[in-house]
Amino acid sequence: MNSKTEAFLTQQVPMAWAEVGKSHKHESAVLHVLGEATYTDDIPEAQGTLHAALGLSSKAHANILSMDLEPVRRMPGVVAVYTHKDIPGTNDCGPIIHDDPILSPGLVQYIGQPIFIVVAKSHEQARRAARKAVIEYEELPAILTPQAARDAQSFVVPPMHLARGDAQAAFERSKHRLKGELQVGGQEQFYLEGQIAYAVPKEGDGMHVYCSTQHPTEMQHVVAHALHRHSHDIVVECRRMGGAFGGKESQSALWAACAAISAARTKRPVKLRADRDDDMMVTGKRHCFYYEYEIGYGDDGRISAAKVQMVSRAGFSADLSAPVATRAVCHFDNTYYLGDVDIRAMCGKTNTQSNTAFRGFGGPQGAIAIEYIVDEIARNLGMDALDVRKINFYGRNDEEGRNVTQYGQKIVDNVIHELVEQLVSESDYRKRRDEINAFNATSPVLKRGLALTPVKFGIAFNVTHFNQAGALVHVYTDGSVLVNHGGTEMGQGINTKVCQVVAHELGISLDLVRASATNTSKVANTSATAASTGADLNGKAAQDAAHTIRKRLAEFAVKLHGGAVEDVRFEAGQIVVNGSAVPFPELVQKAYMARVQLWSDGFYATPGLHWDPKTMSGNPFSYYAYGASVSEVVVDTLTGEWKLLKVNALYDAGQSLNPAIDVGQVEGAFVQGMGWLTTEELWWNASGKLMTHAPSTYKIPGVSDCPENFDIRLFKNRNVTDSIHRSKAVGEPPLLLPFSVFLAIRDACSSVANHKFNPPLRAPATSEAILNAISAVQELAQG
Repeated sequence: MNSKTEAFLTQQVPMAWAEVGKSHKHESAVLHVLGEATYTDDIPEAQGTLHAALGLSSKAHANILSMDLEPVRRMPGVVAVYTHKDIPGTNDCGPIIHDDPILSPGLVQYIGQPIFIVVAKSHEQARRAARKAVIEYEELPAILTPQAARDAQSFVVPPMHLARGDAQAAFERSKHRLKGELQVGGQEQFYLEGQIAYAVPKEGDGMHVYCSTQHPTEMQHVVAHALHRHSHDIVVECRRMGGAFGGKESQSALWAACAAISAARTKRPVKLRADRDDDMMVTGKRHCFYYEYEIGYGDDGRISAAKVQMVSRAGFSADLSAPVATRAVCHFDNTYYLGDVDIRAMCGKTNTQSNTAFRGFGGPQGAIAIEYIVDEIARNLGMDALDVRKINFYGRNDEEGRNVTQYGQKIVDNVIHELVEQLVSESDYRKRRDEINAFNATSPVLKRGLALTPVKFGIAFNVTHFNQAGALVHVYTDGSVLVNHGGTEMGQGINTKVCQVVAHELGISLDLVRASATNTSKVANTSATAASTGADLNGKAAQDAAHTIRKRLAEFAVKLHGGAVEDVRFEAGQIVVNGSAVPFPELVQKAYMARVQLWSDGFYATPGLHWDPKTMSGNPFSYYAYGASVSEVVVDTLTGEWKLLKVNALYDAGQSLNPAIDVGQVEGAFVQGMGWLTTEELWWNASGKLMTHAPSTYKIPGVSDCPENFDIRLFKNRNVTDSIHRSKAVGEPPLLLPFSVFLAIRDACSSVANHKFNPPLRAPATSEAILNAISAVQELAQG
């Protein structure tokens, strides 16, 4: 965070008393720094705890002909070995389609697929033993890439198609047409805390599972089905995660199920903690995409027709690939009105890890394609890409005809025009463009690049019924408050924001409110903490619960002091009623003595959402979050090395609940998105083995990759939708901001031939990819 960002945050203190809108620190910040925050692996182990490890497939696609597990059983410390035959219930952990076995029943479909569980007295003993199995395979042909899956018509779900207007007729009317292709790689979530579950048997066939998961309710269901028990027999608890980014939405189920199966069979507590290599080999990642596109446009750069085919690497099972592809289709437009479109999406079934949710959930993969295309149009016309972007923006909110998305949702909250103009001014974009052109004209080796890219991101779950949440709020007789909600804390600050909402509603200071661990026995049937909806949904539910208590206290205060209920104020730790100011703890104590209920549940369901998956139309989003960024890079054209020099970004968080946390989320998302598009390359060898399965072979950005000038600010706005205190989500949308980094690199590459040709730059833009793009441009320039 630089001085400009810090100065921005110091200006964000509201005038009136409030606990929302303030830059409060993360509720666990001190615990994080001191190392006292309890994660799943830190929970004191019960007496008799055993440790599990998974035996993994060494083939990408094969039938198991024979499996000798006696060498495993003979290893020191081994207590038991379990296969799919030892699962008492359903051998499946697929979140939507039941095609994802917990343990392979005989057919393995990727290198790293779990086949058996080893339970031993220590973690190391279990891991060593898991390597001793003797397995004979009958190998089968393997499909490894999206293109191969498309060619073989190998899909995990049927292909999707969204069309509006008549794209073919629009192409025939277009002055210019371009065709091209793009490859964008996947991304490992690389959470600091790996996958882990700790299952503790309880009386009467009960099971308490401590799990690092974004979706405790789904873990409850998977464990119940695997053990052939009712949901009320299973309690899943998560105090916090050390990062998740979507990787612990559905894929924590495998680990929870294996720990619970082992605990149920041994009747002893069992912990299953994945080492980093095993974690990366077993779990799915962000979907890589391959695109083929055709675009029609005019002399001014306005798009008149668009056709795109997107194929993702889904992996061996469906997991969440269908909703990821749906969101990619819905975000192909990004901030641009596309009148006549033909969009097709395919989820390629490949013999690789089953890919899953990742921050942005397909939105980044959809939007990066149109940004790449707009960049290409601008270069073809000799225009600044910013001007092409602006002419294609959705119309302003009062401009009919250019404010309806390709899936039929009317945009009523568009601020992209104002936001981009503010960023252009504050970043000196035009002046810097001239300076960079002058620099490149006299620098034969080092080339600078500049790009400004916008963001429009829809907020809500694709599946309508997931847009609901519950909460419990307890007020104790000393005036302190405990809140429990269905969201999970993964470092993003949801507990802090929910506590702020409750404190604000009750008129007390934040330090009087505490959030407890997410627990399926407290708030049931919760949705995943995903789709950037955590604070929106759970904040509203907690507000509802706190408001009920507030109303009861107001009615009680009026009985004691007179006046009208609607005139009672809760502020600064006091209840102001009929001219009297009563300390909050004092009124609460009196209310308890008068038998006033001091706890309440709360519930919220997002209104106005509907989606028809057959026609791919409807109102899938509650609102849109907007943003834009300017990035400047320098590229060494001889080595492909590059450096990010400066970033200016504006993000629309609405009326921010906590500006400090929101700015931190934008910064983190920017760096993570930059890693996806530049350094984080996943590579499978010819046999289908993931070779980038450790920090030594997989490069996430480091501190040295961050720019010295990193200016992140929040755009002054207020959500037109009745979100929690008119704020906007901040989890996923900022990950699209570093599109500007990727396209600034492309801008630098094109400068070697005076921007006359489009560099075929793939993502991630590694040094190798950059050199390939520069070579292609130089060859075109030479004729």
